[in-house]
Amino acid sequence: MRPDRKRLAHALETAELQFRLAAAVRLAASDGRQPRDLPIVWSHGNHSVRYEDIALTESDADRAAHFLLQTATFLLAAQIKDVLLACFRDPKNHRTKQVRAAYQIARLIRNAFAHRPFAPTWSIDKDCQDRVFTVPRVISIDTSGLHEQKTNWRDYGGPLALLLFARWARNRVLRIPPSTPGPVEQPDLKYYQVGKLLLRRIDGEKPEADT
Repeated sequence: MRPDRKRLAHALETAELQFRLAAAVRLAASDGRQPRDLPIVWSHGNHSVRYEDIALTESDADRAAHFLLQTATFLLAAQIKDVLLACFRDPKNHRTKQVRAAYQIARLIRNAFAHRPFAPTWSIDKDCQDRVFTVPRVISIDTSGLHEQKTNWRDYGGPLALLLFARWARNRVLRIPPSTPGPVEQPDLKYYQVGKLLLRRIDGEKPEADT
């Protein structure tokens, strides 16, 4: 059965949108600008809660935003894995080295997050240990010494590597070209981010670090 490429692309794009939204929430929470409004009374079906039951402090929001971005990153890997499984009969043993590498990278990252979502830990199969899996100019993992170690962004290149990996899967595997974006309104506040260092630009002045 031929894969439903449009459905797969829609799911992958949705995961990317969630990742981008989570990144925006993380930035706002780090800068103390994330709204925390919730209903005074929230009823759904047979249950109801009051504001006091679900209210967030600023530190609550900052903590939750960190893990929101982490789980959104995991979701990208899970969707990439689904795309590869749908489009190739046996991606693990595919004749193309790049497809084999992409599958193992997506699978290993997905497993690390899925088994321990709040403390991702590598679980490297014996046949994948002490090997390097690479999708050139996109993402790479050297599994040497990673088994049972806590996942570090440096192991796979970080969240932007996963974002580019998702776009690679959509463009190169699903063969669906990127959508043409409409006009993008520039934000009132201009941020620059390097790793976890967040800089906010003040008009007429150099960007200042957010501490």
